[in-house]
Amino acid sequence: MTTPIGDFYCDKILSRALDVRIYFENDDVFAFHHSNPIWEEHVVLLPKKHLESLLSLEEADNDLLLELMRTAKMIAGDFMARYGAARVYTNLGDYQSSKHLHWHIGSGKQLRPY
Repeated sequence: MTTPIGDFYCDKILSRALDVRIYFENDDVFAFHHSNPIWEEHVVLLPKKHLESLLSLEEADNDLLLELMRTAKMIAGDFMARYGAARVYTNLGDYQSSKHLHWHIGSGKQLRPY
């Protein structure tokens, strides 16, 4: 699959055009502290491979999905240990402003509207 023009995560984050504070990275996934957080603690988790959304995943992506879930679990577990609560979600359709599969993992007070 080719990367579409205008994919914020491919164009700016994964290309390192924007400097972000990295939370975790390996060969398959990238997690960073959101630059305009919704919550006091807010990490965005995405695959390095371009996938438009959760609905774009295919059987061939099962290992990647497992790696994303392992990483989401690790980050959420860290937030639970440090803050006592965590939220983990992804958006689809009109709720998904960036058409690159990603999860938001957050904790703490809401700082701004979604």
